[in-house]
Amino acid sequence: MPGPLDGLRIIEFAGLGPGPFACMMLADHGAEVIRIERPGGTKGGPESDARTDILLRSRKRIAIDMKSDSGKAVLRDLVATADGLIEGFRPGVMERLGLGPDEMLLLNPKLVYGRMTGWGQTGPYAQMAGHDINYIALSGALHAFGRKGEKPTPPINMMGDFGGGAMMLAFGMVSALLHVQRGGDGTVIDAAMTDGSALLMSMIYSFHGQGWWKDERGVNMLDTGAHFYDVYETRDGKFISLGPIEPQFYARMLELTGLADDPAMAAQTDPTKWNEMRDKLTKVIAEKTRDEWDAIMTGSDACYAPVLSLTEAPDHPHNQSRATFATAGGVRQPTPAPRYSSIATTPPEMPDGQTHARQILADLGYSGGQIEQTLAQGGVS
Repeated sequence: MPGPLDGLRIIEFAGLGPGPFACMMLADHGAEVIRIERPGGTKGGPESDARTDILLRSRKRIAIDMKSDSGKAVLRDLVATADGLIEGFRPGVMERLGLGPDEMLLLNPKLVYGRMTGWGQTGPYAQMAGHDINYIALSGALHAFGRKGEKPTPPINMMGDFGGGAMMLAFGMVSALLHVQRGGDGTVIDAAMTDGSALLMSMIYSFHGQGWWKDERGVNMLDTGAHFYDVYETRDGKFISLGPIEPQFYARMLELTGLADDPAMAAQTDPTKWNEMRDKLTKVIAEKTRDEWDAIMTGSDACYAPVLSLTEAPDHPHNQSRATFATAGGVRQPTPAPRYSSIATTPPEMPDGQTHARQILADLGYSGGQIEQTLAQGGVS
């Protein structure tokens, strides 16, 4: 069955990271996403081949010289038929190309124009270069990641690029598209990774405001300060995760680790005892291999999971049972999420190295002669 976004056309201006991820999500859920690339093609990331870049899956691709007359004509025709547009350039770049929101919304008043940046379209930092690590530093998020007494540890680029950036943009696009479908006008979405990563910290800001989250790393319940919310090394040098916050789950964890009768482990929520209890738990966990703990803990309410590597995770029985990973184009990759009970997501389809210029132009209503003429002019391929 068609996906929930079936029938929507999104124009994507090629970029890296969060923009492509947002477009991947929209394509995963049924939208037709047409990726505009520079002549000669676009790599998906540093030293990468677009044919193996998961973020570029399930798209139509066309190469357009945005400075050529023929290229601009095709772009305008595409935008005129589109429901949404996504770009991730520094503020002002699209305006200088004559493709800014004012021009595009004049051409298509119902257009949802999504803009993905790190700092946002306005503010003192708006024109500065930056990356995920910088954006989450400014929002207060990076300060919270790390162990006690250690410097902040970037959570790779999950929080700024993808959580605070791409997913916020995808949510904004769907929200604005729904607004248009209900009779509203098109709009511009200013999706900034600083804003998004700050929003992701809402619960922590709430806890801090309530007085029970210290503005320090590694001393709170969820930041490795508590012994019952941490990772532990096993005898074979692997790791397991434990997170039994609720008293009944904590009690079950103590039973399975053989520490239920140790009076020193009873003061679960007393921060002054956390280090002592962590030492005991560390020693016990180190006595068995990860597989041995897996056999003991799996199926229980101890709030346990093995810490799996990127090569291990796709083969885990739970992930296999839910088809959490699939192989497409020879590339093993996560499948679309979330799932729906009565509508389908789009099975991953990797780029084949070819553009879809002829098909896209035909879909726009170009005749065979017009297609050949447009391609011959060299601005579109």
